[in-house]
Amino acid sequence: MAQNIYDQADFYEGYGQLSRSLYGLDGAAEWPAITALLPELKGKRVVDLGCGFGWFCRWAAGQGAKSVVGLDLSENMLARARQDTNSPAVSYAIADLDTLVLPTGAFDFAYSSLTFHYVEDFARLMRVVHEALVPGSCFVFTIEHPIYMAPSNPGWALDETGRQTWPIDGYSVEGERRTDWLAKGVIKHHRTIGTTLNTLIDTGFRIDRLVEWRPTEEQIRDQPELDVEKERPMILIVSAGR
Repeated sequence: MAQNIYDQADFYEGYGQLSRSLYGLDGAAEWPAITALLPELKGKRVVDLGCGFGWFCRWAAGQGAKSVVGLDLSENMLARARQDTNSPAVSYAIADLDTLVLPTGAFDFAYSSLTFHYVEDFARLMRVVHEALVPGSCFVFTIEHPIYMAPSNPGWALDETGRQTWPIDGYSVEGERRTDWLAKGVIKHHRTIGTTLNTLIDTGFRIDRLVEWRPTEEQIRDQPELDVEKERPMILIVSAGR
């Protein structure tokens, strides 16, 4: 079973103060890059893997999706999602993505935001998602960029000139990473870009687009604190076809 950090009081409280928790999709700087990859959702059956507070589920319903199923391991997150959702097209359910089972051919589009790096058996999950999607469908997800999460002790450092740098060590060593982010001992699973993409290909997906997200100059002008994100990619966005 995956680590359920979102039901830990300290983590949940800290996560609730993030911009993407307070302002939803508009609070996620990578959202414009994601929307450029999303297909037309009108009439489609959608599944959101790791739906959190349900922001994307509600957005998809607003785009005319026939049905949207939001899955998450956290009871706290789903309680908030249900509280904030009034669309009859949207439903939520508890699910552990490490043991997830989905009906064959039940969905036309699958989405996930910053969740899969918590999943230990990525290959198994991709097989489940592949079988749950109908042929010709689309799959878009984001993860922490493998360069961002590779270091065993990540964090900004200063070089000899006083410039902030990010340690790029241990990239080729895949496996568990433990970090202190909002709470101590958060477990994530590092995979290289090659492993991530080849797992999709071996499962039967077609890679349509790969985005190593960085903020635009306009975003940096509006939010100067984003300038540091140019140092290394923080988020990887993948669009794949079934």
